[in-house]
Amino acid sequence: MKNKVRFFQSVNFKIAFSFILILLISIEIIGAYFIRGLEKETVNNFTKDMNQRVSYLANSLGTTMSQGSDNNALQRLLENNNASDIQEMWIVDDKGIVLATNDVGRKDSIVGKKNEYSDIDDLTMKQFVALDDNNKRVYINVQPIQSPTGDSAVLGALYVKSNIEQKYTEISDTAIIFFTASLIAGVISMVVALLVARSITKPIEEMRQQAIKIAQGDYSDKVEVHGHDELSQLAETFNKLSDRIEDAQDTMEAERNRLDSVLTHMTDGVIATDRRGKVITINEMALSLLDVKNEDAIGESILTLLDLEEEYTLRKLLEAQEELLLDRSKSDQEEDRMILRADFAMIRRESGFISGLVVVLHDVTEQEKTAEERRQFVSNVSHELRTPLTSVRSYLEALDEGAWEDKEVAPEFIQVTLGETDRMIRMINDLLNLSRMDSGNQQLDLEFVNFNELADYVLDRFDMMVNNQNKKYTIVRDFTERDLWVEVDTDKIMQVIDNIMNNAIKYSPDGGKITVHLLETHNNVVLSVTDEGLGIPKKDLEKVFERFYRVDKARARKQGGTGLGLAISKEVIKAHKGTIWVDSIEGKGSTFSFSLPYEPYEEDWWE
Repeated sequence: MKNKVRFFQSVNFKIAFSFILILLISIEIIGAYFIRGLEKETVNNFTKDMNQRVSYLANSLGTTMSQGSDNNALQRLLENNNASDIQEMWIVDDKGIVLATNDVGRKDSIVGKKNEYSDIDDLTMKQFVALDDNNKRVYINVQPIQSPTGDSAVLGALYVKSNIEQKYTEISDTAIIFFTASLIAGVISMVVALLVARSITKPIEEMRQQAIKIAQGDYSDKVEVHGHDELSQLAETFNKLSDRIEDAQDTMEAERNRLDSVLTHMTDGVIATDRRGKVITINEMALSLLDVKNEDAIGESILTLLDLEEEYTLRKLLEAQEELLLDRSKSDQEEDRMILRADFAMIRRESGFISGLVVVLHDVTEQEKTAEERRQFVSNVSHELRTPLTSVRSYLEALDEGAWEDKEVAPEFIQVTLGETDRMIRMINDLLNLSRMDSGNQQLDLEFVNFNELADYVLDRFDMMVNNQNKKYTIVRDFTERDLWVEVDTDKIMQVIDNIMNNAIKYSPDGGKITVHLLETHNNVVLSVTDEGLGIPKKDLEKVFERFYRVDKARARKQGGTGLGLAISKEVIKAHKGTIWVDSIEGKGSTFSFSLPYEPYEEDWWE
């Protein structure tokens, strides 16, 4: 916004005022010196002239008085020598008696009487300036009247009071004229100085206006160049500077837009701080990862923003620059878990001065989860293989030590060893299957099958197995009457149903009932297997499809389970673009279900 400059604050006025001030000071100094000299010269001339006139008149009076002339002759001499600048003249004899005066109005009251001025009593020469009764300056001149015969006899004295105030008045009038002329000259000079200053400050004002526009981002106007003086050169330089600033601004704007675009579309969060650790820049991804608003983050300490105040200081972060893992989980639930990796780097100038800190945030939740699953998987595989291997080793050592000679014990040991070996082979095969599924190398052999018949076929096998097992159970079918034709890999879907049914049988009580539901929903076929077992605790529901996870580990191992059946089932259903899940109430049984994409069968497909 343009700020209006008052006239008395402008450079134009300051330049003109400076010129006038210098001019007036010079004029006043010259005038004071001139008036002082004029006053001195005028007063000296006046007193010198008056002294000569008084001296000449005194000589004339001496001649007249030595000839014995009467007072009338003296009176005539005074009247003849009277002038406008003489206020009063007296002739006094050697006894102090007034013989004549130029004041005609007072002549009768003064002549013949004793002199009333003490300055004349001693009949000596006196010349000085005094104040009269009206406080006016007068020049007093007392001149002794001597005899012209040469005997130096003093016949009397001539007293003259002249008006020297008139000369001071003339000097004052001259000073007033001089100062008035100075003021008039000052006013004229002020106008001329303003015009001259305007011609000087106009280019400066134009450059100021252009600077304001440049500050607002407007580079369209140019400063007009007048003449070839220094200001013109400055105007040309200013125009070149404006062009360079515009180019630099465009380059910076392009770089900033590029940087903003990069920061906005980065999959990692980026935070920049000043040298005090206050946040000055933060991109959208960082705001999302930290779950904060931009206005709350800007100006906040990086330690507070990342919850590091208790463990770190800004200096420690600057010195260590180590990678940190930040737990930003909202709760203990798996879906609320979030792990961020923070990488720190200093912002240094060319001089080496540290001007800030850059923090890059990576969401490593999945990587940490995968790493944890990998560690858990290796641990589980090691544990699952170590158990049967230990058992096999123990039995083989027993046989090696002579148990093979015992016809009753040896066959039992061999059967256990073979069973454990078969279990390890099944486990390794399951692991190979899972590995192929994870890598995507295993292809599905898809074909349209009647899903009702497929499920019946698998369940029929389990019906036949009832007579060969110690545990008794009943399988109840609850199928839709509509034939459901689904495109699946028959072998793999049969494996899924086998795994679910085996689990239902293992964990069902003796004489329990296993209910199998097959129904059609909107664009899906759903198969559910419900048992009457002990159920699954709520905290374990989300983990039952993980590899090697068992709710009842001892019982599952005893029955030869590998802990991979449900994990394989999950991958198979996922490969068919379906969903598998479990519902359970602890102590009341469990229901394992899976759904597969399904399009209703149309007769014209086969025509």
